Amino acid sequence: MTLELFEYQPLVFGPEKTAPFSDIEEEILALKKEKNAVLLAHNYQIESIQRVADFVGDSLGLAYKAAETDADVILFCGVHFMAETAKIVNPEKIVVLPDLEAGCSLSDSCPADKLAAYKEANPGLYVVAYINCSAAVKALSDVICTSGNAVQIVKHIPEDREILFVPDQNLGQWVSGQTGRPMRLWPGSCYVHVLFTVRSLERIREQYPQAPIVAHPECVETVRDMADEVCSTEKMIGFAREHPAETIIVVTETGMIHRLRREVPEKTFIAGPTDTCACNECRFMKMNTIEKTRDALINLQPRIEMPDDTRLAASKPIKRMLDWSRQ
Repeated sequence: MTLELFEYQPLVFGPEKTAPFSDIEEEILALKKEKNAVLLAHNYQIESIQRVADFVGDSLGLAYKAAETDADVILFCGVHFMAETAKIVNPEKIVVLPDLEAGCSLSDSCPADKLAAYKEANPGLYVVAYINCSAAVKALSDVICTSGNAVQIVKHIPEDREILFVPDQNLGQWVSGQTGRPMRLWPGSCYVHVLFTVRSLERIREQYPQAPIVAHPECVETVRDMADEVCSTEKMIGFAREHPAETIIVVTETGMIHRLRREVPEKTFIAGPTDTCACNECRFMKMNTIEKTRDALINLQPRIEMPDDTRLAASKPIKRMLDWSRQ
C-alpha cells in the first residue's frame, strides 16, 4: 500500500503592503507610552504583534534588548522561557507575557530534575544549554547559547572539557559538525522543525527549482543537508538580502515570513511545507494574540516571577553568553 501525499497549494508571500494600524494596534501603541513599556516580539509571532513591537528578533537579539532596556515594563511576546530570560537579566522590572501557557516542546523535553541527576551521575561535563530551556535548567548550565551564536559559544569552551548540549539534539548535532567538537546530546527536539521532511521539500523544489532553501538548524539532519543555507532566523534576513534569487523557500516557523517581507520587500518567500500542511506554525507562539497583548499592557499581568536563587544562578551562564557573543 502506498501512502498518498497530502495535496495543498504552497503558501507564497509576495512583497508586503503596509496597512494602517488597526484600532487595537493603535491602543497598544498608546498603552506602551503610558506604561513606559517596551514590547519585544519573537520572529514567530503573528503579524499584528510584530507590527506594534519595538523590536522583533531571534532569541539572541531579544536577550540583548531585554538586558539593555530602560523601560519600566517589558512585554514579551514569545514563549515562557524567553520571558524568563528577560526577567533574569531585569529582576527589578515588571516582565509580562500575554499567555503564561505559551510553552515550548524543547524546554519541556529537559526537566531540571533530570538534568541535575544526569550531571550528578556524570561529573565534569560542561553544560551548554540552548536558550530554549527553563530558568531552572539555565541555573544548572555553564553557558547559554542561541541558534545564532551556538558555534561561536562552543569555540570558547576549552578543548579538554567534555560538552553536554541540551536540550536540542538537532541543533547540537549541527553545532558539533560546524565546530568539530564531539558532544553528548540531550534527546530533545522542536516539534515544529522536525515536521519538515525531505519528501515535503522535494515536492516544493519541483515546483520552484530555482528557489534556494534556507533552513533552521533545529531541523533534522536530512533536511539540513538539502538546504542551501542553514542558519538562525536572524541570519535568514542577511541570506535573503544577499542571495540573487527572487524567490526563497523558508524552512522554519511561518511567522518568520512576516519579518522577511518587511526587511526584504522586493522578494517572494515560500513557506516550507510539511507532509500534511502548506506551512508550519508553533501552537505555543500563536497563543499570544493581539487581544491578550493589549490586556497584558492594561493589567500588567500575567507577570513572570521566579525564586531569587534560581534567577541568580541562571544569570551567570546568560551573562557569559552575552559577553562571549560580543567577542
